[in-house]
Amino acid sequence: MPIQVLMPALSPTMEKGNLAKWLKKEGEPIKSGDVIAEIETDKATMEVEATDEGTLGKILIPEGTADVAVNTPIATILADGESAADLAKAPAPAKQEKAAESAPPTAAKAEAPQPKAAPAAPQAVAEPDPEVPAGTEMVTQTIREALRDAMAEEMRRDADVFVMGEEVAEYQGAYKVTQGLLQEFGARRVIDTPITEHGFAGVGVGAAMTGLKPIVEFMTFNFAMQAIDQIINSAAKTLYMSGGQMGCSIVFRGPNGAAARVAAQHSQDYSAWYSHIPGLKVVAPYSAADAKGLLKAAIRDPNPVIFLENEVLYGHTGQVPKLDDFVIPIGKARIVRSGSHVTIISWSNGMTYALKAADELAKDGIEAEVIDLRTLRPMDTETIINSVKKTGRAVTVEEGWAQSGVGAEIAARIMENAFDYLDAPVTRVSGKDVPMPYAANLEKLALPSAAEVVEAAKAVCYR
Repeated sequence: MPIQVLMPALSPTMEKGNLAKWLKKEGEPIKSGDVIAEIETDKATMEVEATDEGTLGKILIPEGTADVAVNTPIATILADGESAADLAKAPAPAKQEKAAESAPPTAAKAEAPQPKAAPAAPQAVAEPDPEVPAGTEMVTQTIREALRDAMAEEMRRDADVFVMGEEVAEYQGAYKVTQGLLQEFGARRVIDTPITEHGFAGVGVGAAMTGLKPIVEFMTFNFAMQAIDQIINSAAKTLYMSGGQMGCSIVFRGPNGAAARVAAQHSQDYSAWYSHIPGLKVVAPYSAADAKGLLKAAIRDPNPVIFLENEVLYGHTGQVPKLDDFVIPIGKARIVRSGSHVTIISWSNGMTYALKAADELAKDGIEAEVIDLRTLRPMDTETIINSVKKTGRAVTVEEGWAQSGVGAEIAARIMENAFDYLDAPVTRVSGKDVPMPYAANLEKLALPSAAEVVEAAKAVCYR
């Protein structure tokens, strides 16, 4: 049967792109690895490589076509021995639909519009949150929607709150997290900046020092390296250096860590970097509810807050409490899954591996207690220690590198506060000690996996 070539995605959040050019013509032979077309978005251009050998039987989407939905068939490859007559056996390309657009959030409507979620987006499974009153109505939201609603609610509540960053206004955010905010709050409070992180981060810090409450979005925290002097030397240290006379209520937010095939300069995890700095608070949520409640708390905090999101998680859905003012205190971890044999500690996308591993371990009779730190600085040491005293074993999971990582800090605190309760050494599962490769197969090997967490947990349980 003829093989269909599908419109690929440049990233997990891409919904559509432009088919810029065909590099092969109908009837030309194709080998695996041959570049057959180029696709592009407003941010990047990508080559489409053939994964099968044969002949380019039919081009289904002509070059120059804009807004081609991801996974739309764009061409058909004929295998050896097949002819044009076999093209009829291939499924017809699905009709493209216009991507869903969210209306701006409004004060009169508590529930935000629901863009069509990716079908594979998993639900975050968690125990009841003690911060949510029993019987509270829940709504299903993606993490990007929860973040957007948090900003909108705080901007309605406090006129000093505003958003600034690259493409946060007219383009609705690089990952559509600020969608609808420009329409509701206008260009004075939703500000597109030039591509100069050092510059607009400094403007944000200055605004915070005068009493405003900026939310500074970095398109990725990798770009925040250009602004790290403003974040650390200006935002984090000024309260101390001014003897408490000058504060800086500011939130720096954006995607952190690995995404998908964006290579070493766009895949770094900065959890350990920023959690090292006195004067900063560092938040890294995993679930939609935590993303909303913690972002609201960060915006209200009088100190500078680093709010580390994850691009891979933006489309994941979860239950968010339908409350007038849902705020989660910064600095409090959450026990997501109770257990008695081993404690697994993680945060942000590391929770994906931790929870999958806990499910696998349960099949072998090992009940893991899974802790979502949620906040890296200040760290909730008490919750970690109490859990380890119960289980006697601990495994930390992070996508960042092991040396001087957050897992190393957790292990040190366990040794200092619960050494006599340990039945095995604390074990770390982390990203491999290499820059992130571009190739998909190598990228997968460079990141931690649920299988590695299972192996570590069994090792400390002597199983």
